[in-house]
Amino acid sequence: MKKQPKFYLPIEENTIKVPRFEESAGFYTTKKRSKIMAKIKGSNSKPELLLRKALWKANIRFRVHRNDLPGKPDVVIEKYQLAIFIDGDFWHGYQWHKRMPNTNKAFWIPKIERNMQRDQFVNVALKALGYVVMRFWEHEIKQNLAACVNQVKLYLEAAKKEKIPENYEK
Repeated sequence: MKKQPKFYLPIEENTIKVPRFEESAGFYTTKKRSKIMAKIKGSNSKPELLLRKALWKANIRFRVHRNDLPGKPDVVIEKYQLAIFIDGDFWHGYQWHKRMPNTNKAFWIPKIERNMQRDQFVNVALKALGYVVMRFWEHEIKQNLAACVNQVKLYLEAAKKEKIPENYEK
């Protein structure tokens, strides 16, 4: 039986509605495409594993995928109330206005925009619980892992000395 989360998110106003991806809604996909899409992981992705291994190597201890927190952060450092997300470039809309999909726009545009909306809502919900939220793009981790780890280290150093600005945001 699945453990129920301890938090309750209020229903958002102006939530973007995502159409169901099925033939009756006018969307068609091949069996090959379905197989490819089914293999996309939501957790333990390569960028996430890279960051986690680097943090562990830097002697930073954490918990993963805390489902009792809004958004189920990829990495949580409870002692310093830090929630870290590793966002996929496509799924979370990196440079969204330049990189919009060309096919099945009626599905993908609301889907990705809803993901971006949910990210903002999760940030607000975590901040209300006293957490600081850091979000890294997958390409940032792949291209400059050391800078991402350094960002976390700098925050932890500031937190140890209790010199964290109220409006700290990565």
